[in-house]
Amino acid sequence: MSNVSPKSISILGATGSVGLSTLDLVRKNRDAFKVVALTANNSVEELATLAIEFDVEFAVVGNAEQYSTLKQALSGTNIACGAGQAALIEAAERSSDLVMAAIVGSAGLTPTLAAVQRGATIALANKECLVCAGDLFMKEADANNAKILPVDSEHNAIFQVFDFDRPASVEKIILTASGGPFWNRRGDCLKNVTPEEAIAHPNWSMGPKISVDSATMMNKGLELIEAFHLFPVAADQIEVVVHPQSIIHSMVQYADGSVLAQLGSPDMRTPIAYALAWPNRMNAPVDRLSLPKNADLTFAEPDLDTFPCLDLAMQSLHHGGAAPIVLNAANEIAVEAFLAGQIGFMDISSVVKSALDKSDMKAPQSLSMVFEYDMEARRAAQALVEHHAQ
Repeated sequence: MSNVSPKSISILGATGSVGLSTLDLVRKNRDAFKVVALTANNSVEELATLAIEFDVEFAVVGNAEQYSTLKQALSGTNIACGAGQAALIEAAERSSDLVMAAIVGSAGLTPTLAAVQRGATIALANKECLVCAGDLFMKEADANNAKILPVDSEHNAIFQVFDFDRPASVEKIILTASGGPFWNRRGDCLKNVTPEEAIAHPNWSMGPKISVDSATMMNKGLELIEAFHLFPVAADQIEVVVHPQSIIHSMVQYADGSVLAQLGSPDMRTPIAYALAWPNRMNAPVDRLSLPKNADLTFAEPDLDTFPCLDLAMQSLHHGGAAPIVLNAANEIAVEAFLAGQIGFMDISSVVKSALDKSDMKAPQSLSMVFEYDMEARRAAQALVEHHAQ
């Protein structure tokens, strides 16, 4: 990559785990990249430090109340700064070859869509874009010739081995799941799980929310919905297999019986590096996979009775309409309540199921409808949490 012009990139969500891993790769490949814009939600000091280090054009804090703090931190530099939703959209719209869309939650929807609408290449690490607005998002991507490069390790793995020129030859996609810390437990033994136990993932270093999602296997359910929108397959062509070692990141099975898999050490910098360098590849400072040292690779079917969140996600995908929006919103409320000690571990799935049962919303026709449905689902889930907490 040293013989080509630097690739310009913008990072939406620069101070989160994906954003920091992206900047770590850029730091080690300075000649290959030029950082145009960085955004963060509240971490002003860290954002300013990174903006100065990478000499960016534009730095944005999502919390508008932090604007003066950011402006002061960047005084004496040539870095423009902004705050609030309009500034996040401006950062996404600034000319760059690639946008790393790593803002967590529904806050990432509008800025990422703005980048899509200018026809950018999007390294997508935001789940809500596809879980809550998959049809709308992919329609805009097609209309504006935007390229979507999945950053989740599972979807990135599929992207690397999927034959897009001959999709009819694909029999099914096999999403691998670590199963989290409880994959081999059964039944009532999960009732008294504590937040500390739930966030202790055996393979990956992640934030509390996504770690709990891994423990309930909701994370795999959300990824299943994402895969449906990312790849030209039907819902019944996507399968989940528990693979505790997290060495095989996902597979594609073809009509002739061939199964192509992408393997690697469990390090998010590998899929991020693939997205950054695409269609080329770049060096990444990750541990190289040694198959002799990882000789015991095991697989199992997920137990949907023990992990009902995965089953609820499967049902939501098949039901369609607004069901995935309700699933995602109710899960966020329930996980937050579990981490706060308000409800138990198994109550997470109960809250989500009740929210889905009470919902009769139709498919959203616009992004504003997505936000409206999301807020309505959150209110309903909060009421259910309060009922469980009594």
